[in-house]
Amino acid sequence: MDSAFPEEVLEHVFSFVGPHADRNAISAVCRLWRRIERQSRRRIFVGNIYAVSPTIATRRFPAARAVELKGKPHFADFNLVPYGWGGGAGAWISAMAEAWPWLEEINSRGWSSPTSHSRSSRGRSGILGFWSSLRARGSQRTVSLPSRPIAEDVLLSVPVLNLRELDLRENEVEDRTGHWLNHFPESCTSLVTLNIAHLVSEVSFSAIERLVGRCPNLRTLRLNHSVTLDRLASLLCKAPQLSDIGTGGFSALPAEEVRQELYTKLESAFMGCKCLRSLSGFGDASPVYLSAVYSVCPGLTTLNLSYASLQSPDLVKMISRCPNLQQLWVMDCIEDEGLEAVAESCRSLKELRVFPSDPYGQGPPVALTERGLVAISAGCPSLHSILYFCRQMTNVALQSVAQSRPNLTCFRLCIIDPLTPDYLTGQPLDMGFSAVVESCQGLRRLSLSGLLTDRVFERIGTLGHRLEMLSVAFAGDSDAGLHYILSGCRSLRKLEIRDCPFGDTALLANAGKLETMRSLWMSSCHVTLGACRALAEKMPQLNVEVIDEGWKPSLKRPDDWFVEKLYVYRTVAGPRQDMPSYVYTLPSQLGS
Repeated sequence: MDSAFPEEVLEHVFSFVGPHADRNAISAVCRLWRRIERQSRRRIFVGNIYAVSPTIATRRFPAARAVELKGKPHFADFNLVPYGWGGGAGAWISAMAEAWPWLEEINSRGWSSPTSHSRSSRGRSGILGFWSSLRARGSQRTVSLPSRPIAEDVLLSVPVLNLRELDLRENEVEDRTGHWLNHFPESCTSLVTLNIAHLVSEVSFSAIERLVGRCPNLRTLRLNHSVTLDRLASLLCKAPQLSDIGTGGFSALPAEEVRQELYTKLESAFMGCKCLRSLSGFGDASPVYLSAVYSVCPGLTTLNLSYASLQSPDLVKMISRCPNLQQLWVMDCIEDEGLEAVAESCRSLKELRVFPSDPYGQGPPVALTERGLVAISAGCPSLHSILYFCRQMTNVALQSVAQSRPNLTCFRLCIIDPLTPDYLTGQPLDMGFSAVVESCQGLRRLSLSGLLTDRVFERIGTLGHRLEMLSVAFAGDSDAGLHYILSGCRSLRKLEIRDCPFGDTALLANAGKLETMRSLWMSSCHVTLGACRALAEKMPQLNVEVIDEGWKPSLKRPDDWFVEKLYVYRTVAGPRQDMPSYVYTLPSQLGS
């Protein structure tokens, strides 16, 4: 295809196209557009590091500046992926260090990060070699490390000449030599983001204080539990330009006596933060000091209280002062009355996540029911994303949500006890979830729970045209449920299933659908080893992984043996090379 425009013009036009799906569509138009797009793409997203080899990725996009990589399946968040399954970053680290010398940003999730003791193929120590290879190049960088334990010497190796972001999300630092933040040189003044909120170990306050004081462009500062209220106030006074603050524990020292003096200092520090838009933390909060933050509440758009040790009255007092709130993460301690107050106060809310404070039911019951969900849906017209953990639900409530919020794009309802019916009628929740799928035409992500039959999956397959990710647990009557999903949801990319009576017939009948998806995860279902073999032989471009933690070399598995876990994903890289002993890529001689 000949172009009427010079390549420079096309490249400039392409620079305005951001979404990865749109960039992919551009590259499929013709060879010329594909070449220009690959040479000009700056941001790369790899949803599964085993779907493509790092060599292919770096060769395809030589000018990448920002990379987002995902390793383990989503169900790893629920401890369904065994320890040591994979997700190793070594090969990617080596390839990126070699091919992308001007890389500016790395975001990773589900990586198993190599420490200084893991050797790369280039003879350098894994992640240490990567940082060393970038250190001399002087580009500005974002470092977002995976949620796995990392060694202190890995952190000390991070190049800090122009470091802009250091984000240690849910990491545990192996603190070997002391306070690693002390090793940041005085020349490091470029930080925009520092997130140490989830570090278990104590950090040097003097090092944080010096670092914050010399970084005038710092906008995000998230602290861990070791930072007391007095120290928090001192840091805020040094950085009034902050727009995102994680308070840490928000607790005073046990021996603290001058409460009024501390309160005044803290209140004054928050009043000075005129640009504050996001607030999180409060892990061990002292409620008596909570009102010190009220002055910043009117300007907040994001409030994350998912780790806060606060009860409903204190939560309501704080949240009701946030009329411009758009994103709220909170524990179920807020209860129904709290959510009703949110619905009245936060009319601009777009995203709500309610997490369980006691998922195993060992403590006193929490008064969070369908009432809170109905209230928030009716009161917040801009709400488009919901994650809601509770212990009871009704079809009428779900129908009310569907009627109130047809603009939902994400609806994840997690009823904690499996197979829970409509508690008023004893009926399955089919009608309620069917109403959600029917009314919410733009729904892209859905999580199902409670007592459900194949009827709801028939409705999902018929109506869920835009559904991209579906999670199902303890649901369905037969293989027909899986067939309805795979044969009907034409936009489906990720399907996660556990403890459902779905098996061989539907899986093999819809094998072609799996080629259009990113991945399929099934655990504790009715899929046999023979069907897995047949799928692998029928679709050689898929990696069909059987995970069997109980397997021993002396065991032989028959074809009618139900597999423990099955992970199927599309790949252009072939079988992976880092499988532990309990993972098998079919077709193989497993059980023969």
